[in-house]
Amino acid sequence: MKKIGIVTILLHVFFLVNAQSYQKLHFKSILVDTHNDILTTTFEKNLLFDQPLAGKTHSDLNRMQAGGVDVQVFSVWCDGSFGPGKAFARANQQIDTLYAWTSRNPNKMMIVTNAAELKQAVRQHKLAAMMGVEGGHMIEDKLANLDSLYKRGVRYMTLTWNNSNSWATSAMDEAGEKPLPFKGLTPFGKQVVQRMNELGMMVDLSHVGEQTFWDAINTVNKPVIVSHSCVYNICPVFRNLKDEQIKAIGKNGGVIHLNFYSQFVDSNYRSRARAFYQQHKAERDSLVQALGRGDANEVLLEKYRAEANNMRPPLSLLLDHLDYIVNLIGVDHVGLGSDFDGISSTPQQLDDVTDFPVITRELLARGYSKKDIRKILGGNFIRILKANSK
Repeated sequence: MKKIGIVTILLHVFFLVNAQSYQKLHFKSILVDTHNDILTTTFEKNLLFDQPLAGKTHSDLNRMQAGGVDVQVFSVWCDGSFGPGKAFARANQQIDTLYAWTSRNPNKMMIVTNAAELKQAVRQHKLAAMMGVEGGHMIEDKLANLDSLYKRGVRYMTLTWNNSNSWATSAMDEAGEKPLPFKGLTPFGKQVVQRMNELGMMVDLSHVGEQTFWDAINTVNKPVIVSHSCVYNICPVFRNLKDEQIKAIGKNGGVIHLNFYSQFVDSNYRSRARAFYQQHKAERDSLVQALGRGDANEVLLEKYRAEANNMRPPLSLLLDHLDYIVNLIGVDHVGLGSDFDGISSTPQQLDDVTDFPVITRELLARGYSKKDIRKILGGNFIRILKANSK
């Protein structure tokens, strides 16, 4: 029998204690994810969130519990093709779906609208389900519709999605070459923002153009959120925030929640993806004709999984975005907004919602205190929720 060295024993003990330490911290903290698109995904693909969906989606109810997700803000979304008479109805259909999930699973999840209800759900070991409308076009230019969404439980609205609306311009449109009739918030757009502050609905500045961002920051009287965006200086894409924007959010008291999408994390991901799709061009073209671009890409990424995995950025790069924000404006202004089930590629080690604990592990490894990790995982969001309450 070989004699085991004392160093080997100590290493085993160290790794065992470390594993127990990060898992204990993770599952005792309140984890808030401010953006997940599973509501839209299940709605469009006729799936059931409260059934096992491994291999089909990033998320389902049981996997959220396994990953230690305590609070999930479900994105209520439709694209700009849903015009007047359609977008608001679409939003309500998705809200109906979330209510149906909670009514079927009263022992596992509940809809919450404020910090007190959120903490009640956590105490009862239920998923605290919240709603954020992703795209101001869904109010169809009516403040009454905004009020209605708030009454149904919506607690943030992203002023634009990729599409601009009649009162706010998007990051995609402002960064594009096509001339725009206006940039930023119109007078009605400022009324929308003011009404959100009056209601207690958080103003979400993900997806908005730079001019819209500055108009909103200069209009709000409560802290904002950025529900799913990263750092422009690390990955210069139109959806990420420049330093002056990050500093303005810090001054406002707001919180930036990091998006897990590989293309917003890694500046080199797009070129790797382009090479991947070019290599499979003939097959992709055929799939696009049959399924459409998004579904075609999903099929290819699944079929050539090893190649797809090699394209993904390391988890460390996502945390570099977090470090950058902390160094610029402090640990009180950063959180997590995964965009799970709304994105086609995630960093290594973040395959689905069950992998949230690895973030806690890596934050500990980077020297963050337990107190600061609790802020990042959910405490900062809870502070913003309280600050926006009437």
